[in-house]
Amino acid sequence: MRHTLFKKLKSLTKQLKQEFAVYRLVLKHPQTPWVAKCFLGLAVGYLLLPFDLIPDFIPVLGQLDDVIIIPVLLYIALLFIPKAVIQSCREQVQKMQQPT
Repeated sequence: MRHTLFKKLKSLTKQLKQEFAVYRLVLKHPQTPWVAKCFLGLAVGYLLLPFDLIPDFIPVLGQLDDVIIIPVLLYIALLFIPKAVIQSCREQVQKMQQPT
């Protein structure tokens, strides 16, 4: 059981690293609208803030704010980004990760 849990955790970590790499390329892409860049910046900024809008000591809500706010900001940003830009950035990340 530990082995499968470790595999799942490792897979999730790999996916998160890939997504961060994709979002980093999307932010730099010249066809990414400024509105999307603002929402992506807000998501990253909120993630890095040393404090939360809803303090963690408030039961349930304190822990859920990060889990809800960041994905919502990412979702809104992705609505503004052309699908071709996202696909292009995903392909670039995949190429960078292929062994040579």
